[in-house]
Amino acid sequence: MAKKRKFKKGVLPKLLILLIGFLIIIFLIICLLKKISTPKYKEYTKSLNYMDTVIDIKLYTTNEKQANTALEEIEKIYKHYHELTDRYNAYDGINNIYTINTTQEVKKLEIERDLYNILDYGINWYYKSNGLLDINVGNLTNLWKQYRDNNNGIPSNDELFKISGLDIKNIVLYDDNQILTGNVNIDLGALAKGYATEVVHHYLNSIGLDNYLINAGGTVLAGKNIDSQKFKVGIQDPDNSASILKDGNKDLTLKVSNKVITSSGGYERFYEYDGVRYHHIIDPNTKMPANNMKSVSVITDNAMLGDALSTTLFLMSIETGQEFVKQFDGVEVIWYSNDNEIIKTPGISKYE
Repeated sequence: MAKKRKFKKGVLPKLLILLIGFLIIIFLIICLLKKISTPKYKEYTKSLNYMDTVIDIKLYTTNEKQANTALEEIEKIYKHYHELTDRYNAYDGINNIYTINTTQEVKKLEIERDLYNILDYGINWYYKSNGLLDINVGNLTNLWKQYRDNNNGIPSNDELFKISGLDIKNIVLYDDNQILTGNVNIDLGALAKGYATEVVHHYLNSIGLDNYLINAGGTVLAGKNIDSQKFKVGIQDPDNSASILKDGNKDLTLKVSNKVITSSGGYERFYEYDGVRYHHIIDPNTKMPANNMKSVSVITDNAMLGDALSTTLFLMSIETGQEFVKQFDGVEVIWYSNDNEIIKTPGISKYE
């Protein structure tokens, strides 16, 4: 019968201490090797100026070549859509919105498919919004822009209601990427930035670059943050553009990942006359700048939808907007009323 091995008093604790020490050393070596072998994420930035707004891009990746290629491609996308949707300038070899609006002859004009798609999207939104988001209001926005640029007075009712051509049915598209000219004055200001940002969104997903934050004026596209935390995005105070809106005693910030936050309000482009602020978002029914609220912010998965929806909601009363958004799955909204009240859809709480 085998004898049981006996350890001298004090030997077993020493062996246990040595074993624990050995395991700690192994653990530290593994951590050190992991730290050495794991590439560090770096931030790559670029600032652009297209579509009458500053676009700040931040990409986070371990691959410098991928980052530089992506930054170049993103600029190409924004530049492309800027040129297509520009109402004030012509570009060689492009039939853009300026070309369409200034062609007086009634004829079919061939346009790029990308522009065709935005126009088709805008026509659909006209009917979805019951006529509030209208892309054929260039004659109206032009009149207001003249007064805004001169910073003197406002259009009379006579001027506003004599404007002709404000009919969405005048925009006629043909399946072979053509549009009928001669009786349109298109303004894609409510759609172009969000549309281009969604194209960027698809591009980043296609190359597997998941970590990014893009701020295109009132449209913020947030991918994944590198530290597994969500991005914190503050809602701008429409009364003080340098500050974040206060919700009680704290800043109103939203924690998001793989989301788009789009805001609309009368605080970006405006002028004051006789103590009244006149901004650039015009209600096609009253022909006047909308006055339903100070701002509205929308959380969506899609920048195209976010841009169109935030403008539409800004043109509605808050009560009407609360009903309107129920048809869109996964959309959450924050309204800031003229009485400085913050109104939220119930699902906003999961982002706070």
